[in-house]
Amino acid sequence: MDGTGRSRILNPDEPLPIQGPDGRPIGTWSPISCTLIHGSDSAILVDTPITTLHTNSLADWIASTIPHKKLTAIYVTHGHGDHFFGLPTLRKRFPGVKTYATQGTLDHMLDQLDPSYFHRMYGSRFPRQIDQQPPLTEMVEVLPPSGELELESHTLIAIEVGQADTHNSTVLWVPCIRLAVCGDVVYGDCHQMLAECTTSDLRTAWIRSIRKVESLSPDTVVPGHKKEGEVDGTWHLKETREYIQTFDGLIRSGKAKNSKELTSLMLQKYPHRFNPGALIMGSMAAFRSTSKI
Repeated sequence: MDGTGRSRILNPDEPLPIQGPDGRPIGTWSPISCTLIHGSDSAILVDTPITTLHTNSLADWIASTIPHKKLTAIYVTHGHGDHFFGLPTLRKRFPGVKTYATQGTLDHMLDQLDPSYFHRMYGSRFPRQIDQQPPLTEMVEVLPPSGELELESHTLIAIEVGQADTHNSTVLWVPCIRLAVCGDVVYGDCHQMLAECTTSDLRTAWIRSIRKVESLSPDTVVPGHKKEGEVDGTWHLKETREYIQTFDGLIRSGKAKNSKELTSLMLQKYPHRFNPGALIMGSMAAFRSTSKI
């Protein structure tokens, strides 16, 4: 491959505020990484930002990074809206670009656009900041069972790993440069979103997904959320796995008896990770689940 895989972090210098019901900021969204993989003449983008503003910033970066190459495709790693809501803007900025996902990812994307869920999770938090979404079935092509995408003479493979911070997660594997673009299967130095991993079984399933990536023996690993300036590397696999194990262990051992204790203990262990709001949500979800058992 003549080109390389480069990741761009969105909203690092000006964190994207989350708006509360009263219109005031209640936190920030974790920085989103988008990866551009390019050959001699064309390129594939992995994932998009959440807001129109940041998507236009990404489009400007793509145009300046590969001024004489064509963006031919966008691959979506999983169904969370913060990784695909920028598709309409990118399709306008790069006419003819195609979008690909697995069937499981597309199904999840459709769920995210349920009107009541979208308003509660995204629309109310980012009012007037997200593109109007056309029908996804008109935008997204489902990959064949092989998961293969072509970039010039090279084959890229979408690998379905299953559970991560959400279900039906995938990793885009680029064998020729041993690059794993991991979406939210792997995190950088941001608190991991465990709100959908409410049981020990689900957290263990996420660890199994990380092991699947490790089995590829990648040279480079790109996390789905990371801080500005973080280097893409294989150590993110171990650190993501250990974070889940620590979280799960504090619950199973009884050291954390409620969500506040769990949050406090995790912050002591990981004081420098960005966005404690994600940790708080995961802690609350874990103990809501525990109380029902």
